Amino acid sequence: MKAQGTADLIADLLRERILDGVLAAGEQINEVHLAARLEMSRGPVREAVQRLVQEGLLTSVRNRGTSVVQLGIEDIADVYRARLAVEREAARVVFTGDHVRLAAALERVLGDMRVALDNRVWADVSRADLTFHQTIVDAAGSRRMSKMFGTLVVETLLCIHKFENIYDPPDIILDHHRRLADLLRAGDLDDYLREIDWHLQNSVQTISAADPAP
Repeated sequence: MKAQGTADLIADLLRERILDGVLAAGEQINEVHLAARLEMSRGPVREAVQRLVQEGLLTSVRNRGTSVVQLGIEDIADVYRARLAVEREAARVVFTGDHVRLAAALERVLGDMRVALDNRVWADVSRADLTFHQTIVDAAGSRRMSKMFGTLVVETLLCIHKFENIYDPPDIILDHHRRLADLLRAGDLDDYLREIDWHLQNSVQTISAADPAP
């Protein structure tokens, strides 16, 4: 049980470092060095690494070792397609509950987004953006949907980290998210679903347009 708990902590740490971009796409993960650096035995480290391989955040190739997954331009649409499926279903559940209270919680996230946008700290903008969406998914009360979305959050950041200057003007970013919060507060599910469709499809187009490949 103790080893299992240790593996959980190591997996969370690695996931956070991937999410923050500290571990870059393509970076090699050496279990021996990682265990020594964390002052842990190799067993829990190996288990944590394998867990992230199963989640798709690390990739393991025979005779080449394990590294942080590299998502190409072709993966972007697939990541956002999966996000759309989860976010639409979460919305259907959320709208049957206390969506007004949820909208109030989202206002706090929008406040963080506003600060990040004012300061042009784009890593924090990305975090606030995805926290906004994760908050809605978590409100559906499905542990599995939240877990799936947590993986999609990291994959989204892996897509975003590949490119620079992909963001809309600050006021537009904030307005898009505020509209989603307002539709939640109003209980307008149909318009919310149309908005989230557009919101995520627009993100795919924006990120894809930043691809430097000809």
